[in-house]
Formats: sequence, structure tokens, C-alpha cells
Amino acid sequence: MWYHLYDVAFTPTEHQQELINRINALKKEKDAIVLCHNYQRPEVYEVADYIGDSLALCQEAAGINARLIVFSGVYFMAESAALLNPHSTVLVPDRQAGCALSDMITAKALHEWKKDYPDAAVVCYVNSTAAVKAESDICCTSRNAVDIARALPHKQLLFVPDKNLAAFVAKQLPEKEIIPWQGYCPIHERLSPEYLLKAKEMHPNAEIIAHPECTPEVQAVADHVVSTSGMMKVARESSATEFICTTECGMIQRLKKELPHKSFFTVCSVCFDMKKNTLEKILSSLENEEFVVEVPEEVRPGAQLAFDRMFDLMAATDDEDRARRARKSFGVSSE
Repeated sequence: MWYHLYDVAFTPTEHQQELINRINALKKEKDAIVLCHNYQRPEVYEVADYIGDSLALCQEAAGINARLIVFSGVYFMAESAALLNPHSTVLVPDRQAGCALSDMITAKALHEWKKDYPDAAVVCYVNSTAAVKAESDICCTSRNAVDIARALPHKQLLFVPDKNLAAFVAKQLPEKEIIPWQGYCPIHERLSPEYLLKAKEMHPNAEIIAHPECTPEVQAVADHVVSTSGMMKVARESSATEFICTTECGMIQRLKKELPHKSFFTVCSVCFDMKKNTLEKILSSLENEEFVVEVPEEVRPGAQLAFDRMFDLMAATDDEDRARRARKSFGVSSE
């Protein structure tokens, strides 16, 4: 499905502003922080203490010192926040805000699949449940997937659950054997290069920015293939003043909010799970302190290790240091 959203900025309605004011007051009263993914509704940005991609939100969640964290995203993200910050109570405004990509793999299926590849490491995209992360060796995000995969001492990598992100990584690292799980994000999968090229005809001076969850065919016609935070960086640093972004539709409002002097157009699909979170539900979540996200104790150690390894590698000073850290983490001696 093709949406071409033009160069408009968001202004809250009077009713939305009333809700925003009530939520902000309640946050102070209850010692609460609202984390918001880039794909959320634009009015939700107005109550967010931090807006970002999966990696940024993971990092932010780990360092929060607040009684409550309201996570406006999808469930696996809130689950990660609960794992990384066990001292705060993590709430979701809507328990039904799930992720189709995350649902395409289970811990049991991954456990069985690993048996066919005993020498491989499992690299798990954070768009997955804590149980799947616990069956994996290390996490990654769309922003750091290439760096993580490059650093690992293993030549063979099982990449779960997104086949398109796996293809993006494999293209950058021909020295590795990347074996993908055949999952995908339906929102990105349905975007086609034909729509992108049509948009380019309408805006010939615009640079095309695609998310790595898009198909390889879409990635091939893009000027940049980056995470959502990468989109912000590209748009901010590029000399271009017009951009066509292909990802979930909410990203265009995020870009326009941060860079009002540039023009953004989009070929996109709406993630209805992301849009399940509303100001009304966030207010109710704060008022009633619901719905609490809990990570099962039997899952926590393995999932925590997968995250810890990712964070350790991302703290490296360069590729050589990252590879050294990876060898140490996996008990592999230097050759």
C-alpha cells in the first residue's frame, strides 16, 4: 500500500492538549517516564521523555531511575525495558500492541533449529521476545547489526527473525555465512521499488532513505539504508533538502518535528500495532498503573546475557577492539 504524506507539521487539537497536560502532570506525581518509539502517533511524542529507535530505547531504559516506565511502542520493546531495568515497574498502555515479525519465531522453534548448526552463533534482532533472546547468543538492532555480526569469531551465523535485515548484513559481510530465519516485517515487506521510483519521479531532487527491514529490491534503489535513528542522522547531515523515506508512516512526523526546515515525503505502510497506543490509553495506564510487563525468571538470565554481549561490543573503540571483546565473551583465543 502506498501512502504519500506531504510536508506537514503536527499541531495537537484542544482535546489532545488537555490529555497531554494531564499526562505530564501525572508523570511528575507518580515519578514516571514515558519512552516512545519513532513509529508512534505524533501526539504521543508530546508526552514522551525520550523518543528513539530500538537501540536508543534499550539504552535509555537501562539507565532510568524512575518508579514507573510507560513504554509506548510494542510489547517486545517493553519486555526489553523490564529486563534491562528490573528496579522500575514497566507499563504498556495496550497489551495487544504486538509485533508480527516477533511472532514469526518461537523459542522452541529456535531451540530445534540450532541443533542443525552446532558451530553457528545465533544473532537475534531485538524485534523478538525475551524467550527467543534467551535462546540466542547475542542481540543486535538494525543500527548495529553489521558491526555485531562482523565482530563475532564465528564464520557461520544464524540470524533471527528478519530475513531482510539478514540479507542487508550478508551483503556487507561476504566473508560470513549468514543463515536467515524466514521472518519479515509485513509493514516493510509490502513496500515495493516501483512505488519508490514513482515517488522519485515526483520529487527528483529527493534522496531515498530505506529501512533495512525492507526487501533487498527496495534497498537496491535507495540512496541510504539505515535504521530510524540513522534516517534522522542522514537527513540532518545531508546537504539535500528533500527526502523520501520508506518505513512505517509515523517516521515522517518524527523527522518533520526534529528538522522542520527540510521536506520529507514517504512511501510507507501503517503499523496498526504501533498505533494502538493513544493519549487516552497512556493516561489510563498511568492512572491505574497498568498493564505491568514481567519477564519470566527462567528466561531472564539468557536474555540478559544476549543484551550484555551486545552492549559490551558497542562500547568498543573500534572494529579490532570489538572483535577482541567478542572473542573474550565467547571464550575464543586469538589466532
